[in-house]
Amino acid sequence: MSTATVDSVGRGTKASKASKDHKKPTAAALKGAIQLGIGYAVGNLSSKPDRDVLMQDFSVVESVFLPSEGSNLTPAHHFPDFRLKTYAPLAFRYFRELFGIKPDDYLYSICNEPLIELSNPGASSSWFYLTSDDEFIIKTVQHKEAEFLQKLLPGYYMNLNQNPRTLLPKFYGLYCIQCGGVTIRVVVMNNVLPRAMKMHYKYDLKGSSYKRRASRKERVKPCPTFKDLDFQEMHEGLHFDLDTYNALMKTLQRDCRVLESFKIMDYSLLLGIHVLDRKPLVRGNRCDSRKGQKVLYSTALESIQGNVKDPEPVADDDTLGGIPAKHKDESLLIFLGIIDILQSYRFIKKVEHSWKALVHDGDTVSVHRPNFYADRFLKFMGSTVFKKIHPLRGTSSKRKRNSLHASKSASQEILSPQTDKKDEKKAQSMENLDGNCYTSFNQPDLLPQSAVSFESAQNEEEDVENSEDRRASSSTIALDEPLPSLSRSLSDTELDVYL
Repeated sequence: MSTATVDSVGRGTKASKASKDHKKPTAAALKGAIQLGIGYAVGNLSSKPDRDVLMQDFSVVESVFLPSEGSNLTPAHHFPDFRLKTYAPLAFRYFRELFGIKPDDYLYSICNEPLIELSNPGASSSWFYLTSDDEFIIKTVQHKEAEFLQKLLPGYYMNLNQNPRTLLPKFYGLYCIQCGGVTIRVVVMNNVLPRAMKMHYKYDLKGSSYKRRASRKERVKPCPTFKDLDFQEMHEGLHFDLDTYNALMKTLQRDCRVLESFKIMDYSLLLGIHVLDRKPLVRGNRCDSRKGQKVLYSTALESIQGNVKDPEPVADDDTLGGIPAKHKDESLLIFLGIIDILQSYRFIKKVEHSWKALVHDGDTVSVHRPNFYADRFLKFMGSTVFKKIHPLRGTSSKRKRNSLHASKSASQEILSPQTDKKDEKKAQSMENLDGNCYTSFNQPDLLPQSAVSFESAQNEEEDVENSEDRRASSSTIALDEPLPSLSRSLSDTELDVYL
């Protein structure tokens, strides 16, 4: 056995000559070597004492050779000889502890049963493996991506300490396997789309339009992954209640600003849609031995809601942590996460954007400046993909109108006993006003003067002796009564206008 510690990814160590003599390993041998290597690395880490993560811990790479016949410290195995490199083991141990992953559970998930190979719908040549309990995804990454992730770890560490509830990928380990002349680097991440839940629609969304349509080869697959233009043709947007929409967009905005600060672009939102109305939930694919949730903040609903300082895993219910949503009359469960964040805006990406911008509209291609990419991504998600469920507008106005009418009727009932006696005394005088009251309705300022002149002329013709008394009584009625009644009529009219 030989061990070494180096300070950069893929440098300072060379594969043994014996490994080059072997033929290229099969896919099954590589999967077995990955499981065995991760199991050895985690088990070996248990002998190291717990301590705070230091800056130099992020750049450490531990290397060990595992021959098939075994050694004093490594187990014997039936795979070809291989070399294992473990990147930043103490830092990743801290990340696993932050998400509540116990070493035994981590080993059981990865090493207990064979890994499940998944198809890759993307343009990259990465391989994807899923653990049998649906918890972890193991993805192969290129040398530059592994190097970039290791440089990203200090900032990633700071971001997770501030807010572990995020839709960004959750990295649990980074390893390199050199076997039979083949070198593969793998990263262990959270699984965004649970295999136990049937995904009726699956999307890879970037917010761009250039070549953002699923290929014919992808469309004929049993569970194809569609893209941005496909979503706009197949859906009119996913509707959430106001609180859920705000929490989702706030999480996306925070995550995009973090990626922008790291100069990361060309990432995607992986979106899975389960339609509740089509088939009852079937959970037969989930491992029966799994009781409760192992990983904190691992579901879509947990990633956007909940108390950060007092984490509690959600119940292992039938929704599997999906976010409830609506599309037309259908009830949905949404599963989502940001993926492919290991693409920095390096020189080669700048050249790619410049070349594509010459042929097509530069703002429609996926490769773009990090700040522009984040703004375009958020605008597309907040306006096209995710939408609010607005409350019925007529309901609030009807409530206001009913409340106003109720208050008006109540006030009239209170005032009616006090005005009954006055109304009886004034009834006779109001009859004498006839149509003049209605004639002067549109001109209330002329009412007192016209009413007085009308009554005084009539009283002089009938009786000279009683003219003064009748003029006084009629003028008193005309001055005291029509103005309040008109003001009440005007207030009712104005109230109807506002309503």
